[in-house]
Amino acid sequence: MAITRPKSKSSQTTPSVDDFISGAPDAVKPVKGVTKGNKRQISLTITPALLEKVDEMAAKLGQSRAAVINMAIYRMVEHGVTIEP
Repeated sequence: MAITRPKSKSSQTTPSVDDFISGAPDAVKPVKGVTKGNKRQISLTITPALLEKVDEMAAKLGQSRAAVINMAIYRMVEHGVTIEP
């Protein structure tokens, strides 16, 4: 018969201190998205017609689709947007 060691207390299914603290109402919420270098990947839903225009602009500028979307967002955030009636 083999001698087995008793299971350690840390391997039991008890919630950890970190889980308890992160469950508090005033805890810092985790940031959404996947980190890729110094950027964060997000999910974006766009109409096929608009996506086609973005792809055409990207080809015209020699940039990637993501670069064109990033440039458009940057311009809107930095310079604002004007909505005409």
